[in-house]
Order: sequence, then C-alpha cells, then structure tokens
Amino acid sequence: MKTVIIYASVHHGNTKKIVEAIASKNDVAVFDILSKGEINLEEYDCIGIASGIAYGKYYPQMIKFVEENLPGNKKVFFIHTAGSPRENHNSAVKAVAKSGGCECLGTYFCKGFDTYGPFKLIGGIAKGHPDSTEIQGAVDFFDKIVK
Repeated sequence: MKTVIIYASVHHGNTKKIVEAIASKNDVAVFDILSKGEINLEEYDCIGIASGIAYGKYYPQMIKFVEENLPGNKKVFFIHTAGSPRENHNSAVKAVAKSGGCECLGTYFCKGFDTYGPFKLIGGIAKGHPDSTEIQGAVDFFDKIVK
C-alpha cells in the first residue's frame, strides 16, 4: 500500500519527530504542508494526516489543506501532539475525510512540549515530550494499522 504522511509541525517539531520516526522504519513518503512544494495525494492508497494542535484542533493550515486537497475514498489515519492531547482534536479533519468517503483507520496522539500562549509564562508544559516511549508508540500504531 503506497502511503504518505502529510504534516504540519510548527512550534517545537513535536509532530515532525513522530512522522520522521515512522518514516525511518517504513516505506512512507512524508510531506510538510507548510513547505512551498506540491504533492498529488491521488497517487497514494493511504494518507496520514499529522498536526500539532492550536485552540483544540489541528492547525488551521492543515484543516484548509485537507479541505482543498484530500481525495475521496482513501484510507486515512491521524496523528497529533499537544500539551494536553485528546483524541477529538482531530474532529474537523476527520469530518472532512468522512464526508469524502475515506476509511478512517485510527488516531495516534501523545503529549508534545507546549509553550503556546500562557504556557510560555511558566516555561511550557509536557517538557521532554514526545519521549522515546511515545515515539515508539506511534511506530507501533502505524505498524498495526497498515497490516
């Protein structure tokens, strides 16, 4: 199954660490949606959507990218990192995927170092995250869903 993970990792590279760990152990293409490059998602069977979290949902750039570029009827999965992560942080992009007839394979989320807004005043939260256990958890998640 030809797989790509599209991602947006802005503040501390938390989500990028997860994506790179998965890609280093699997035959997976990765694409930073914040780069100036272009990608044709039609050529992939499975699409991972990975993002940091802002105001309780995926970065606005990721939501817009998914709305404009996600082809229908694909297998998709979701990954996100946040200072205080919750599965429903992916609800906006998950709704877009489902409305396009995509099959949602699952979600992986974990803590990520967060110094956004008021957290900056206290030196941030979730320092040291994602840690090696969380990164391995993401790799294990990917291995499980692609089998």
